[in-house]
Amino acid sequence: MSDRIEPVLERLRSQLGASRVTLRQNLPGEQAFPVTHEALAPGVESLREERTVDLRTQPVAVEVASGRQVVHDDSASAYDDPAYHRMRSLYGGLAAQIVTPVLVDGRVSAIVSVHQLGAPRRWLPSEIETCSSTAAALAELL
Repeated sequence: MSDRIEPVLERLRSQLGASRVTLRQNLPGEQAFPVTHEALAPGVESLREERTVDLRTQPVAVEVASGRQVVHDDSASAYDDPAYHRMRSLYGGLAAQIVTPVLVDGRVSAIVSVHQLGAPRRWLPSEIETCSSTAAALAELL
């Protein structure tokens, strides 16, 4: 399945000119939604092995777990939560993001995240829609 998912993530990363795109899946017996697939721009570090952030308490993950897409043009100003800001730093200076639930049979079975590192950016409506359509395509693959 990886050979079908990673090209979808790389296409999304490339289309949006993003730093990183991850797919987190809700897997039995695993930490909540670990990164299972990702596409990285040159020089960007992987999040696959990162297990110190408890997503169950992260404000973005809580919103997405309820089925809502989260769009931040400037992640630094999105929340006051200190744990959120530690996560931003740990994730390489997360500056902007689009986080979209992947729904299978009406349940959030995965999360696709687009990360922009370094500086904030204004996400265009077409880019937000591209994330939504990619999440729907990923749902078909899962």
